[in-house]
Amino acid sequence: MGISIWQLLILLAVVILIFGTKKLKNVGGDLGSAIKGFKSAVKDGDASADSEKGSNAQNKVEQGDDATANTESVKKEDNV
Repeated sequence: MGISIWQLLILLAVVILIFGTKKLKNVGGDLGSAIKGFKSAVKDGDASADSEKGSNAQNKVEQGDDATANTESVKKEDNV
């Protein structure tokens, strides 16, 4: 019940008749460049996410020290 090769060929012929080969070539090139851009963005996103994880861990350690200092100062204020 799947699509046979003849159905795909007829569909391809109809698409070529409607759009023409020049437009299809341009669409193919645009699609290729979009995929290439997407892959590079994903690669850059992974690299920046890895670097952010390292800096976030350092920030949490620094914030943890600040949070301890803040709670101590609040306790001192409550006692005054």
